[in-house]
Amino acid sequence: MQRKPDRHRPSARLWAPALGLVMVLLAGCANTLNAKVTRFNQWPADTAGQTFSFTAAEPRRELEIGAYQAMVAGELQRLGLRPANGAQSGRFVVDVQASLDERQRQQLVPVYSDQWAYVAPYRTAQGRLYGGHWVPDPLGSRYIGDRTVVRTVQQSSLKLRISEPAAQRTVFEATAVHEGTGKDLVEVVPYLVRGVFQDFPGANGQVRRLTFDLP
Repeated sequence: MQRKPDRHRPSARLWAPALGLVMVLLAGCANTLNAKVTRFNQWPADTAGQTFSFTAAEPRRELEIGAYQAMVAGELQRLGLRPANGAQSGRFVVDVQASLDERQRQQLVPVYSDQWAYVAPYRTAQGRLYGGHWVPDPLGSRYIGDRTVVRTVQQSSLKLRISEPAAQRTVFEATAVHEGTGKDLVEVVPYLVRGVFQDFPGANGQVRRLTFDLP
């Protein structure tokens, strides 16, 4: 006996396009972090095997800044430098600063208006008269302009300066900035450190915009 179709149950053909749309939307919402990195340098050529040390962190953030210094130290060692022994100052002295601030940003947002179309009275071929009425515009909503929206964003910043005291000069400066919401500074700094040291030392006066995939 042939089973009657269930009118209250969506068919697979109806669900398939919707499921495909959901998958596309999920694929387009990848979790990423953007950073703007600015670098200046006069990096010496004879740095292999040379030593580095850090400036003292402010006491109230000693442990926090110490964690960021450890990340920077890992990158410097990857470049062939080595930590100075004990309390001894290295050939290069590294200053690490990190901060989290709130900034106001203005943004233009497009405004759309729902439109209606008037259908005039008409008579069918059978003589039946239909009165005039309004229907939604088949062309959909219309763009009518922009409005300014002010939003609050978090700005996470990392500033790194490497100096060579014996030569009385700064050999590398970098600033990495991320603007967003909902993330603590400690979550963002590892990516800012990676951005600063990507393709180190880079071109003098270079500004790069980087995107990192988040787990």
